Amino acid sequence: DSVSAFKNLVEVHNIVAEIGTNFSSCNIPMASVADEVKVPIIGTAASNELVTKHRYRCELIAQQSARCLCGYLYAGAGYGESTTDLVFSGYAGVYENGRLLAENERFARQSSFAVADVDVERLRFKRRQSRTFAEDAPQSLRTVRFELPAHADERLLRAVSPLPFVPAGAERDARTEEILLIQTTALLTRMERVNTRRAVLGVSGGLDSTLTLLAAAYAFRRAGYPMEGLVGITMPGMGTGSRTLQNALRLMALIGCTTRTIPIVKAVEQHFEDIGQDPELHDVAYENSQARERTQIIMDVANQIGGLALGTGDLSELALGWCTYNGDHMSMYAVNCSIPKTLVRHLTHYVSDLNRETNPELSAVLDDVLATPVSPELLPTTEDGQMTHFTEDLVGPYELHDFFLYYAIRWGFGPRKVLRLAEQAFAGKYDRPVLLKWLRSFYRRFFSQQFKRSCLADGPKVGSVALSPRGDWRMPSDACAALWQEELEGLD
Repeated sequence: DSVSAFKNLVEVHNIVAEIGTNFSSCNIPMASVADEVKVPIIGTAASNELVTKHRYRCELIAQQSARCLCGYLYAGAGYGESTTDLVFSGYAGVYENGRLLAENERFARQSSFAVADVDVERLRFKRRQSRTFAEDAPQSLRTVRFELPAHADERLLRAVSPLPFVPAGAERDARTEEILLIQTTALLTRMERVNTRRAVLGVSGGLDSTLTLLAAAYAFRRAGYPMEGLVGITMPGMGTGSRTLQNALRLMALIGCTTRTIPIVKAVEQHFEDIGQDPELHDVAYENSQARERTQIIMDVANQIGGLALGTGDLSELALGWCTYNGDHMSMYAVNCSIPKTLVRHLTHYVSDLNRETNPELSAVLDDVLATPVSPELLPTTEDGQMTHFTEDLVGPYELHDFFLYYAIRWGFGPRKVLRLAEQAFAGKYDRPVLLKWLRSFYRRFFSQQFKRSCLADGPKVGSVALSPRGDWRMPSDACAALWQEELEGLD
């Protein structure tokens, strides 16, 4: 019953507070030993069940845990209680900052438990960010000492999704649609403010430009703007593959926007001659000259028609610095700037599914875009037009970098904890040496490429992570990474 449940929970809480909890010989702290964190609210209740009452109860518990930035352990009366007039379900749940972590089966015919890991470091990070919590927090807090299991074979009780940015669950479609609405509303508002009904973008046949084109087309249709005012430009160069070029042309034709093809090979070759660049030397200058030439074309065409030059780069590329400074790094409005690559892929897949019956040709093109390896297409193709330049071979899998980005930036976790969570999320797909290799690459690139993020074009914040220097992310371009590098060096 609720009284015995309360006594048990209080006893557990007292034990944890007095002697701490240690899971095997762990050495990865979830919360610093010196920190004082009042983690849980322990709630016990003789709350009976009525039709629809359970959902309301869960909403109240979730909201309270969110308001207090804490864990909430709830245990309700259940098996063994009198049913003379009321029925008790014995509900037990563990919540963390508004999120349900675990719950038992209601109306069970025996006692049951709900067990979960409450991430104290995550709560500490949120409390540091919250001014109201700091002002209202009690002055005397008790220290709870414990550590996180160090090895992947000691699995956490909480689920760790390998795709933290991608909507899941019952509200997946609603959240996906909301993301597209945020993008299109932002773009339409900017177009109204600058008094234009025209926009220009480069369409490569890759994922990012495809999503930008879809979002822009959606915006034009919502506002009733003439579709010919949306100008898509494909700019084949030295590394443009036949597959992506054909997908770009087919996509623009199906959407109904204005299509232009402006080859850049002659212009880039003239530039190589002007600056004394050997065209056989495929170095950074060779690659970036093409990206800057494309940006110049997009900007100039936007000036010709009095429209906005739309950026196509995404959040993952900004985090890694995988963009050409003053090339694809720059635009007049960047609708994908807070959408990571894994979410770009999800959104494109969502639009494809929406059109599968009504517009199967569009779905077929989008499916082929999704199946095409990610590439900047800046190095020469093979004789039959096949790409030779693949992004993930060079910088690592985007699903890993998005995972690292989420936990390092959204929750402020250090490399050791990020690695531990990645081991659980990607168990069976990537082993520890591979995860560590790309984690080191992530931190190295993230710190060294801040100068590109310090002068970003405007663009809408869509989710909980954004790197705009005007909002969420204010980091000096020469920030020192010594603390993170030191922790990374201690990992093997």
